[in-house]
Amino acid sequence: MPDLIQLALDQGVPQETIIYILMYPVILTVIAAARQVVGIKAFGIYTPSIIAVAFLATTLKYGLAIFFVVLAVALGTRFILKSSKLLYISKTAIMLSVVALAVLAFLALGGSFRRTGLANVSIFPLLIMITIVEKFVVVQIENGFKTAMYLAVETIFLASVCYYLVKWEAFQNLVLAYPAIVVLIVILNIALGKWTGLRLSEYFRFRDVINNVELPRKK
Repeated sequence: MPDLIQLALDQGVPQETIIYILMYPVILTVIAAARQVVGIKAFGIYTPSIIAVAFLATTLKYGLAIFFVVLAVALGTRFILKSSKLLYISKTAIMLSVVALAVLAFLALGGSFRRTGLANVSIFPLLIMITIVEKFVVVQIENGFKTAMYLAVETIFLASVCYYLVKWEAFQNLVLAYPAIVVLIVILNIALGKWTGLRLSEYFRFRDVINNVELPRKK
């Protein structure tokens, strides 16, 4: 694997890109562990991981700002369209269009306040943020607003944790020096896949029941 990394560097692949590619399995494993062991559900495993990647492109500060603007505009637009007799696909297309225009206005506003980091955000993280809206709306329709907001907060939390992990310079150097860590990540995921114990959140949720369970007496 070190030879493969050196070959990529020799061919002009940016070191930052290589680091992020090697870090992506780590991000997925952190999210899997959070779901399996801790009990943090979020919007699945793909959504928080891709938002973490978007944060890497925008920085966490601007990424969070864009995310909350997108979410607020999407909720407002959906409320306005709720009573309309349009099909779901048409409503979603209108909502995403309004969100896109709102993001454009937000970037222009950031530029007017000399926030060059916000004004220079690339299209890739913006599209990620905008398209995540549909996931939120689907969950809201199926499980209600409270559940959707709860999962959104969990998603942002996991994405933020992964962002700080990937930006940790010491860990970046470790992964570059020992890329075989990715193999260990696969082994760790196999172990997580066989997890059958209670999640930490379930220990807290059912603490009263657990405390009142009587252990069997020895004969």
